[in-house]
Amino acid sequence: MEGDDFTPEGGKLPEFKLDARQAQGFISFFKKLPQDPRAVRLFDRRDYYTAHGENATFIARTYYHTMSALRQLGSSSNGFSSVSVSKAMFETIARNILLERTDCTLELYEGSGSNWRLAKSGTPGNIGSFEDILFANNDMQDSPVIVALFPVCRESQLYVGLSFLDMTNRKLGLAEFPEDSRFTNVESALVALGCKECLLPADCEKSIDLNPLRDAISNCNVLLTEKKKVDFKSRDLAQDLGRIIRGSVEPVRDLLSQFDYALGPLGAVLSYAELLADDTNYGNYTIEKYNLNCYMRLDSAAVRALNIAERKTDVNKNFSLFGLMNRTCTVGMGKRLLNRWLKQPLLDVNEINNRLDMVQAFVEDPELRQGLRQQLKRISDIGRLTHALRKKSSTLQPVVKLYQSCSRISYIKGILEQYNGQFSTLIRSKFLEPLEEWMTEDRFGRFSSLVETAIDLDQLENGEYRISPLYSSDLGVLKDELSVVENHINNLHVDTASDLDLSVDKQLKLEKGPLGHVFRMSKKEEQKVRKKLTGSYLIIETRKDGVKFTSSKLKKLSDQYQALFGEYTSCQKKVVDDVVRVSGSYSEVFENFAAVLSELDVLQSFADLATSCPVPYVRPDITASDEGDIVLLGSRHPCLEAQDGVNFIPNDCTLVRGKSWFQIITGPNMGGKSTFIRQVGVNVLMAQVGSFVPCDQASVSVRDCIFARVGAGDCQLHGVSTFMQEMLETASILKGASDKSLIIIDELGRGTSTYDGFGLAWAICEHLMEVTRAPTLFATHFHELTALAHKNDDEHQRVSNIGIANYHVGAHIDPSSRKLTMLYKVEPGACDQSFGIHVAEFANFPEAVVALAKSKAAELEDFSTTPTFSDDSKDEVGSKRKRVFSPDDVTRGAARARLYLEDLAALPMDEMDRSKIVEMVTKMRDDLQKDAADNPWLQQFF
Repeated sequence: MEGDDFTPEGGKLPEFKLDARQAQGFISFFKKLPQDPRAVRLFDRRDYYTAHGENATFIARTYYHTMSALRQLGSSSNGFSSVSVSKAMFETIARNILLERTDCTLELYEGSGSNWRLAKSGTPGNIGSFEDILFANNDMQDSPVIVALFPVCRESQLYVGLSFLDMTNRKLGLAEFPEDSRFTNVESALVALGCKECLLPADCEKSIDLNPLRDAISNCNVLLTEKKKVDFKSRDLAQDLGRIIRGSVEPVRDLLSQFDYALGPLGAVLSYAELLADDTNYGNYTIEKYNLNCYMRLDSAAVRALNIAERKTDVNKNFSLFGLMNRTCTVGMGKRLLNRWLKQPLLDVNEINNRLDMVQAFVEDPELRQGLRQQLKRISDIGRLTHALRKKSSTLQPVVKLYQSCSRISYIKGILEQYNGQFSTLIRSKFLEPLEEWMTEDRFGRFSSLVETAIDLDQLENGEYRISPLYSSDLGVLKDELSVVENHINNLHVDTASDLDLSVDKQLKLEKGPLGHVFRMSKKEEQKVRKKLTGSYLIIETRKDGVKFTSSKLKKLSDQYQALFGEYTSCQKKVVDDVVRVSGSYSEVFENFAAVLSELDVLQSFADLATSCPVPYVRPDITASDEGDIVLLGSRHPCLEAQDGVNFIPNDCTLVRGKSWFQIITGPNMGGKSTFIRQVGVNVLMAQVGSFVPCDQASVSVRDCIFARVGAGDCQLHGVSTFMQEMLETASILKGASDKSLIIIDELGRGTSTYDGFGLAWAICEHLMEVTRAPTLFATHFHELTALAHKNDDEHQRVSNIGIANYHVGAHIDPSSRKLTMLYKVEPGACDQSFGIHVAEFANFPEAVVALAKSKAAELEDFSTTPTFSDDSKDEVGSKRKRVFSPDDVTRGAARARLYLEDLAALPMDEMDRSKIVEMVTKMRDDLQKDAADNPWLQQFF
């Protein structure tokens, strides 16, 4: 491979050179590798990495953004493209593939010539092999989870067996449940669990359509891995679990006996993650029955609509709910718990109020909150450190960091004990008692004694992690010898400073690094002593920060020190292994500390957010799902109001049973409809997570799920049009929502013709009112839908009594200039105009186009030349135009049309010949046309 290798940024790529024999050996090996279109394979060549074939093209295109980075390895007929990758770029690629993408896996090979072996492999669900690279300079914000699914059909009912594996928290779980054809339960489970990878049998029952399941997995940004059906086996499961589950095997057997369909998936995740092959897993896992009904259900559409998770396209951290609410202090632990809580809002009123009580305690006591924040900032990631202890290659560093972090707990405990407010009993039971339980002498006390006895804590200031010489006699001897050499080096430092007429430490520094012990002085000082320096000393390097040099005496002493230190290191290796192994036996103590501290961190984070906003948040009143209303007075969108330069206008939302439980919201484009309905969803979710909410006053009736149909969200890359995606998301709402849900729908039916779109919107509204009966915010441009709120005694009237109300977003039209000004206020009553032409004027459309649009609109919709206004909303969106159809015509006509469609759908066409079908349909159509004689709305269809 020849030629200069430059990255697009101008930096030089690592040079990749192989002689002909080496190249041929590698080509031979590479071509024998099994085909895996998902695998990105990199080869470790010590100082850099390489990728080849299609992987090289992928890396050049995706990360270097140019094909000029590619080089040919071998002849054109026998070789392939290759690219070299620096260590920094390798870290970037690993983070992108394992933490951000969901379509690739990563493999790292080590070796030379034609002799290579797979050293590490990772997937988005199993990142353990690459954790050191992924989180060397970044917090671990999420716990990746692998889920295995096994769909079965029994007596015409679809069931799904589910098992999950959380390798970060060492947890397994099982569930099985009936499912609908859209796999809505699976989708909400994938969201709640934070799933990154999903295992699915490649050869499921043919009667089951798996395309909707694959769509659900894709919508959740989860990597799909298909395995053979034989991998989903439950044989010897109890015996295998008995080796890795903490405690007795009998409870495990009892748990497994409760399941029929989840055992195969459990066997699949055990096999896929190779848990039994790693003896550090033995006795360290827990297993639980996962209940889908423990938390509010959220599907991928709701997560996107409510901006719950961070996205790479976010302009700043406050764009997402996670970014806004993340005021956590601990390294990683608090972030991971917050991430989980936002996807698992609570349903139990008492549990929600317990969280709110603790947030209120921290809000009302700033001294308590600030004291906790200062201490929590000094806590390392206890979860990851505990995980590091279990690795056989572990060092003393995680042991020391665990000791330092856990030693801060006594200060945290002292701060909590000073609180004597109204929630002191709750804080004692939730935090103080668990901390006291695990701080006892026979738990943390034993670990603390081990560290203080075995580790030389005095050396930590020098950045060294050493076994104490008092812990081992051999180490004691070597320690004394090291001290002697160190004293000689320090004395030489003083003598050299005197010889060069420089002050010790201030002008002449002694440093220890990769080059051993060296002297360093500034360039300014070097100029003063240059003659003596060049005559008696050896200059090693000259840089901006100064000149490094040594002498024959210092080099000799430094070499002596390094040799002794090498002996010391190898001698302490065995002792280190013993200390790490014993420390690992206290993992249950550390896990309990991590659970308490991360919860404390997230709750104080909620309090910090509630008090630091320009307009403080308030505590919501929480009621059970079958009582109370959703009333948000002066509600705001938390992410939007946090943006620079935004003066957010608050709005009231009153979803009241029997009065305004179903709200139809109309108004101009860009008037704030979408923001309003989203902020209601966000406020409800925040309340059920246990956070204060951005309102003046709030009351929330607990919702079991939030369904959102907001925004176009084209999925054309998946072969799904905007309108089809809209219909699929709406189908999920119609099948999955209950009267305990919250539904927010924006601009439904706009992806098709006006009549089709309106017909669908009307039918969906009626279904939600009569069947689902959930509180609903339905934003629309079909102003005829506002007729649903009009009471009507007609025999065809089917409008429900759940409480239907019209609202509109306000706007002002200047009488003289006819210019439109958005007011962004949501007010009672219907709006009769979309003001689309006014918005086009905002966008600086050519005047001729605007004029023609107004002319055509007048022809088609019979706009009134003189608007009429209500007494209390002069020149606002309450302004009316002449109706083409009366509300009564629309309501009666749509009800009759619905009857026609129901009768048509009920025809047993499979049992009828073609002539009979034509006869029946013609008769039904004639009957409909007769009924349309006195209904202008129906007449338009004929």
